[in-house]
Amino acid sequence: MKKAFAMFAITGMLFSASCGNKEVTEETTEEIEVIIEETEEATEEVIEETTEEVETAVEEVVEG
Repeated sequence: MKKAFAMFAITGMLFSASCGNKEVTEETTEEIEVIIEETEEATEEVIEETTEEVETAVEEVVEG
């Protein structure tokens, strides 16, 4: 849950930053690309962890 919150916070900062300053530099573009990649990786981790937790819960219910 913490990772999901962090992703939303990062996304919010990106939108805020892009609305305030219309001049986009190459450095800013590179930073945004890195943040997007990190966000995608974090999303994948959250999905994997959630899937494992759901599978474990289903197994426990079936066994119980």
